[in-house]
Amino acid sequence: MTTTAAVAAERRSPVAWSSSTIVATVIGWITIVLVLDADGGRWLQRGLGAVTWVVLLALLARESTLVRVQTAVVVVFATAVEYTFAPLLEVYSYRFDNVPMYVPPGHGLVYLAALAIGRTALVSKYQRTSINVVLVVGGGYAAYGVLLADRPDVLGAFWFCCLAGFLRWGPSPGLYVGAFFVVTYLELAGTALGTWSWATTDPTGLVSIGNPPSGAAGGYGWFDLAATLAAPSVLVLAHRLRGGRAAPTQRRGGGRWWLARRRPADRRPPPGS
Repeated sequence: MTTTAAVAAERRSPVAWSSSTIVATVIGWITIVLVLDADGGRWLQRGLGAVTWVVLLALLARESTLVRVQTAVVVVFATAVEYTFAPLLEVYSYRFDNVPMYVPPGHGLVYLAALAIGRTALVSKYQRTSINVVLVVGGGYAAYGVLLADRPDVLGAFWFCCLAGFLRWGPSPGLYVGAFFVVTYLELAGTALGTWSWATTDPTGLVSIGNPPSGAAGGYGWFDLAATLAAPSVLVLAHRLRGGRAAPTQRRGGGRWWLARRRPADRRPPPGS
């Protein structure tokens, strides 16, 4: 639910880094981390984790309070998923059968990069075209995984369907457009370098999985959805704990995206004003 606390947080936002700076920084640093970790040891992973936190905090320093909270939600949610699906269920595994220290802040960086792509002038102006490009490219990738790949990929096709749903009904289509490109690159690079690998099937043995799954961005979309929906409520709770009161607005959703998508009728003054 978007609230006056969330709106106030947006109005207090500092001048953010440019979208190109955020995307270049995230993609560049992710690439460096994956290359170095491909042959490194545990202490290198720990060092990369510390620097990744620094990079994340530096990028967040110029973001609004709302985006900072959204990123924190992603980090918490994604970390819980990582520890469940990697060491516990072994759906995928890292080189040392652990969760490298750079992974939790790395999820925050991926979210910021996806958000930055989504709010570029190009994606904003040609959002429908951008969505169609993702559907065509992602759909072709998913079809290849199911029909032609040496290693069948049913999970990837399912996750692509999730991505298509987020693009159609989600609160922030531009964010999911960005997630498709960032997450697809991340998965292709990480598996190619051997930083992690996916199991051939899910724990039941019924669902085949590619390495990587073609529609991984659709799985990641659940993190993004949690961020856009939960962050305003977290802001309200924090505001109330500080002794303030925040009345909800008439819109539900994930902050700036819903504010941007309000119909002109929603912005009309009340009768008699």
